[in-house]
Amino acid sequence: MPVDPTGRDLKRYLEEDPGGPVVMLNLLRYRPGGSGSYTEYATRIAPFLERVGAEIVYVGDTHTSLVAPDGWDWDAVLLVRYPTRAAFSAMVADPEYQEITALRTGALDEAVLQATIPWTA
Repeated sequence: MPVDPTGRDLKRYLEEDPGGPVVMLNLLRYRPGGSGSYTEYATRIAPFLERVGAEIVYVGDTHTSLVAPDGWDWDAVLLVRYPTRAAFSAMVADPEYQEITALRTGALDEAVLQATIPWTA
């Protein structure tokens, strides 16, 4: 299972933009020994998030599953709010950011990276 979006994925992500903020859901399954590398990535991403006006909403290790399909046993969850989809795309296109992506890629065995949009009243 891929852990990084492709250029085609990012193009579709921008084409399907409803406008407004986006919260990216990250479900993470580490490779053996990968949690340390992901922790370093999470620390080093902070200035890039700040540059594009993004913020970490929540990060934590998963625990007891009450309802989940077999094999749906993730190690951690991360929610990051970006002001726009374009802000996320600008961050991942930043050459300095790309220098740290190997920490994330090498840390993960599997991942889900999914855009979410807020419900309207």
